[in-house]
Amino acid sequence: MYTNFANLPDTARVWVYQANRPLLDADVSTIQNALQPALEQWAAHGQPLLASAQVIENRFVVIGVDEGYNLPSGCSIDASVRTLQQIGQQAGIDFFDRSAAVRGADGLVQTFALPQIKAAVAAGQIAPDSIIFNTLVKTKAEFLTDWQILASQSWLKRYFGVDTQPSASSPVSAVGHD
Repeated sequence: MYTNFANLPDTARVWVYQANRPLLDADVSTIQNALQPALEQWAAHGQPLLASAQVIENRFVVIGVDEGYNLPSGCSIDASVRTLQQIGQQAGIDFFDRSAAVRGADGLVQTFALPQIKAAVAAGQIAPDSIIFNTLVKTKAEFLTDWQILASQSWLKRYFGVDTQPSASSPVSAVGHD
């Protein structure tokens, strides 16, 4: 059963999928129009799942499921992955991109392929106080609080020297909701 993302409890499990390119408004519409009916029918062992999805920053798809309603199974999770793969194939989008996504100084989302990260840090394109999109969040509560984190507090911290404390003038902004 589909519900609004805001209606999911904080304990809901989430998966964040990152597109390999910025999504156009038409892409967002296609994604939403395909995901909502798929999630409406999403089930685990014949039991309906209470789920939602949203597109964030025209780059990320967040799927959430209320595990207190019914637990998703491995097969149901695989089905959601296949649905996103099919949407991506039809729209020419790779939702399984593993680049680092950073909010640039201009406010836009930039991505850096893993082999480019060290050079991006050296060039100052990624700094300890750069905002990183944390696609590793596991629950809605984590998504709401830890979706945007400082690079110095993410898996990228290994690329900055010993002193990676953010400056007092670099707060992390709150998550925007669509």
